[in-house]
Amino acid sequence: MRSDDADTPKYRLRRQSRTPVWLSLSWRALLALALLGVALAVHWFDRDGLRQNSGEPVTFADILYFTMITVTTVGYGDIVPVTQQARMFDTFVVTPIRLFVWLIFLGTAYDFLLKRVWEKWRMTVIQRRLTDHVIVTGYGTSGSEAVRELVRRGADPQTVVVIDDSARALQQAEACGVTVMEGNATRNAALEAARIETARAVIVSAGRDDTSILIVLTARRLAPDVPISVVIRSQDNEAIAHQAGANTVINPASFAGLLLAGSTHGAHTADYMADLAAAGGRVALRERAVGADEVGKPLSGITTGLGHRIYRGQQVFGFWEPEAGRLEAGDQIVEVVPRAEG
Repeated sequence: MRSDDADTPKYRLRRQSRTPVWLSLSWRALLALALLGVALAVHWFDRDGLRQNSGEPVTFADILYFTMITVTTVGYGDIVPVTQQARMFDTFVVTPIRLFVWLIFLGTAYDFLLKRVWEKWRMTVIQRRLTDHVIVTGYGTSGSEAVRELVRRGADPQTVVVIDDSARALQQAEACGVTVMEGNATRNAALEAARIETARAVIVSAGRDDTSILIVLTARRLAPDVPISVVIRSQDNEAIAHQAGANTVINPASFAGLLLAGSTHGAHTADYMADLAAAGGRVALRERAVGADEVGKPLSGITTGLGHRIYRGQQVFGFWEPEAGRLEAGDQIVEVVPRAEG
């Protein structure tokens, strides 16, 4: 079903330029001034090679005027070079400087006028072809940490799309190099513009449980098969989030509670759990499909890591259960692998 948000503005992706605007303007202005300075200095030191039609002596103000007019145009003829040296300088130095200055101005006009049109068109093409990306709805505490963790785990920032209705949040997201889009993720049009139907996964972190659940409902209706993970802060709302269509429901308070409770049963339990969850740890959890050469083997027989769980359709089996004695085609396994290999 297409969006019925006809009254909403058209949602567009945007991505931060690699070079800040102020830096681009500054170095161009400095280069233009440096070129003008070279022409001005040589004209001043070689002022005896210049003559005014009025016959008056050539002053510094005249040199400044002559330099600017010669560099920006071809001069008015009221001040002219009369020596061979002055004419050669204007021919082989001032003329190239004039061309460079005009190229700088034209390049600046291109960057800040034509390039904007080009960038808007380019982002429209990227948006139309967007695929296998991760959509993050909400760039608050959890959303921003999720983006940073994705990047730390090797994701290309340009394959992460952040949707938020806060300009400040999007500015912070752009600084990470990700693609951003201003919009309300509870609306069909915003998720459709982010090409949710071709996304690899959706992370929902709106800051409020009711808003997050509404985003999950909208996302699941538009993309029935895309994995959706959502942050839910109230334990009472976790079941509702699952019913709305979320594949994974994460409660930050509950997870912190698990770490804290685990720490009371051993000094290293919480450390190992955090090690598994963080990108900088020594080990990592990895989910993958069973390979063709692994079918028929026990979970303990895999060589890529230490097998923990088997997901077979809607069933879940631990490594200690009889079903773990024989892997089947289509199984998804969760294993612990060294970080260097994960």
